[in-house]
Amino acid sequence: MHATPPSPRVIAVVGPTAAGKSDLAVALAGRLGGEVINADSMQLYRGMDIGTAKLTPAERGGVPHHLLDVWDVTVTASVAEYQRLARAEIDRLLPLGRTPVVVGGSGLYVRGALDELSFPGTDPGARAVLEEELARVGSGALHARLAELDPPAAEAILPSNGRRVVRALEIIEITGRPFTAQLPAPDEDRAHYPTLYLGVRVPRSELDERIATRVDRMWAAGLVDEVCRLEAVGLRAGRTASRALGYQQVLAALDGTYDETTAREETTRATRRFARRQDRWFRRDPRIHWLDAGAGAGETLEDRAWEWVERTVTG
Repeated sequence: MHATPPSPRVIAVVGPTAAGKSDLAVALAGRLGGEVINADSMQLYRGMDIGTAKLTPAERGGVPHHLLDVWDVTVTASVAEYQRLARAEIDRLLPLGRTPVVVGGSGLYVRGALDELSFPGTDPGARAVLEEELARVGSGALHARLAELDPPAAEAILPSNGRRVVRALEIIEITGRPFTAQLPAPDEDRAHYPTLYLGVRVPRSELDERIATRVDRMWAAGLVDEVCRLEAVGLRAGRTASRALGYQQVLAALDGTYDETTAREETTRATRRFARRQDRWFRRDPRIHWLDAGAGAGETLEDRAWEWVERTVTG
């Protein structure tokens, strides 16, 4: 017989891009006297504001936000480093009685912060061979191999993200097992912190429309100019940042690979595909309480979320 798990002290707000996670996290943190911790891998980059839909200071409503604007665009992202940073923030907030609200759509980052996960080291020899192959045949070919060896990892990683594809294949080379096979099943026994997981879902057709509208607003807000500014400080050299949705497409347009209209359309298509991958990743976690954020869903998303908070965190 399992003991009753401790009451959650952390809230995680997860789900696909454009579902409304960031605004909900602000609302919940504001009502709880808590603080928001970012778990969107691309929002950790300094200057990547428009293309990542990073909330402006005004939109944060006076709620402190952490792990935004941490890395220069030339830095290669590391989930292990993110784990260290996120846990340092959570461990600082909890003794102060400030509820950490972790929010983002990067599933492995969320689990890295909140679950008992460790990450294999690196093998320079294996990494060098894979990176040479990446340069020679491209990320698509390596992603196809990953799809055979570790289908869930291939589903979670964009085919264009050569760095992450190489890392997943490197782990298989080092351990002899797919990385996702080494991830413990998501359950309370694997939690590093007792956490209330709230998932925000939107009907697919509506989410597709939200994504298209968001991309149009990004272009209108100056995404192309933002990419040009970041290009001047090393965006192209950033193995992670240069592959971000929107940024990758604008860089291709600047190179003349296609025109700006096509870049915008491809950003919309790629973001919709990414949102489906995010949704499939989070659907595998039985701890998540799903909240309908679609139009005509009745009471507000915040009210439905607050019912869970009162039941499990403040009750």
